[in-house]
Amino acid sequence: MRVSQFFISTLKEAPAEAELASHRLMLRAGYIRKLSSGLYTWMPLGLRVLRKVENIVREEMNRSGAIELLMPAVQPAELWRETGRWEVFGPQMLKIRDRHDNEFCFGPTHEEVITDIARREVKSYRQLPLNFYQIQTKFRDEVRPRFGVMRAREFVMKDAYSFHSSFDSLEQTYRVMYETYSRIFTRLGLQFRAVAADTGAIGGSGSHEFHVLADSGEDALAFCPTSDYAANVELAEAVAPAAPRGEANKPLEKIITPGQKTIEEVSAFLNVTPQQVLKAIAVMDTENRFALLLLRGDHTLNEIKASKVLGEFRFASDDEIHRNMNCRAGYIGPINASVRIIADRAAAALSNFVCGANDDGFHYTGANFGRDVQLDETSVHDLRNVVSGDPSPDGMGHLELCRGIEVGHIFQLRTKYSESLGATYLDENGKAQVMEMGCYGIGVSRIVAAAIEQNYDERGITIPVAMAPFAVAIAPIGIKKSEAVREAAERLYDELVELNIEVLLDDRDERPGVMFADIELIGIPHRIVIGERGLKEGMVEYKGRRDADAQQVPMQDIVQFIQSKL
Repeated sequence: MRVSQFFISTLKEAPAEAELASHRLMLRAGYIRKLSSGLYTWMPLGLRVLRKVENIVREEMNRSGAIELLMPAVQPAELWRETGRWEVFGPQMLKIRDRHDNEFCFGPTHEEVITDIARREVKSYRQLPLNFYQIQTKFRDEVRPRFGVMRAREFVMKDAYSFHSSFDSLEQTYRVMYETYSRIFTRLGLQFRAVAADTGAIGGSGSHEFHVLADSGEDALAFCPTSDYAANVELAEAVAPAAPRGEANKPLEKIITPGQKTIEEVSAFLNVTPQQVLKAIAVMDTENRFALLLLRGDHTLNEIKASKVLGEFRFASDDEIHRNMNCRAGYIGPINASVRIIADRAAAALSNFVCGANDDGFHYTGANFGRDVQLDETSVHDLRNVVSGDPSPDGMGHLELCRGIEVGHIFQLRTKYSESLGATYLDENGKAQVMEMGCYGIGVSRIVAAAIEQNYDERGITIPVAMAPFAVAIAPIGIKKSEAVREAAERLYDELVELNIEVLLDDRDERPGVMFADIELIGIPHRIVIGERGLKEGMVEYKGRRDADAQQVPMQDIVQFIQSKL
């Protein structure tokens, strides 16, 4: 591709609202342009990158045995009402009406549509298993679209759905899709981790998320560097302390602590570590029953874990705390409290600890479970977020934490949608059975932004060659003035094109600095500079996008040299 026949629209500065590096660089490099809040046009350069991601996803999905189709983006409300999700999906769903006043939505996902296809088309166990996929535009009306295409309202997604006659068959396809996703992200040249995850609103019995590792990631991940264990922090198990609870060898004392409410204030005032202070969190369940959740002072509550013990809950108001504990927040604790108490494993292992005295301005020191607070095994659960250094749940080492950007998610849906939509098949005995289902999503457009978050420097984008808009850039110095430079550049360009190497020839009459800046900004991995002085010596200049220095390569060897780099 010649620059004179292409469209490149780089910017020196990005708009002020662009917070993440990927958002700034995609705008500056001319990958995208904003149309409206959360809506972006993919410009020619960006579209080349997007299509490369799509192609790799499509190749690996086909290799896995999945079958491509394309479902409507606009979906009838009746289907969503059958599964009960029309009302519960929430304001993320863009609801519309046609001229006949029929209700539709712009599809945020396609479980209903694909299950409708299965219930109409699949009759016998002999037709199963099946795995359908599509690469298509979705729309979710984000409350606060931000970070460019990372959290846009309209986005490109690969979603796949499998149907099975048994759970064993579902598990087999699930493993295949896990391996397929791993190949996709490996081919894209990304540093990633697959982590065990919560199924969330999609439902089902098991799931894994695939995260591109980046400091700007929204998700916290826990992993063991000496084993294969990895999980989203929401799901990572905090193993119970191996050491038994210490002996209750200090007396219980009520100490005045005026104005000291937070863990930091109390521990500093009493000259103890936060690990020796018991944190009490007041909550209300859906039936408005009050409860105290107990954590060690240096730990934080994992709300997903707590909801698995309590069901849906909310934090108690100041009035509810005072009504149930007869004191203000900051001084509540488990001693002499006639409310439900649930303790985290690490909190339950404390001895001689500090806790609120249920009296404004007072705390207890020397408090102990068993002697001062009764706590049976049914009241002890994993309630906290793991921290770096915690034992790995697989017993193979200790956990470390990192940040990740979720770009893929696979679910074992089981029968959640097939039951509600009546997707059945006839088994070997002619009896109707409900299909087992799996669901497998990849955020195709999000991958582009995530890759840039992992691959950039002060000069611009450094994404791997598998995703780069072009593999090679040719920068001729004085192409309009030197016939020798023009002929050499054109000859090299033709040779590379003949070898199916994606090359961009900058045939503009621009200064070298402008050409180099654009090539580095838009993320082309390999640059060849052709100048009149070098040609007289039979040399051209090569520089890799991540290289510190350029090197001289004989003109006659440059094609073979580039092939070796690719």
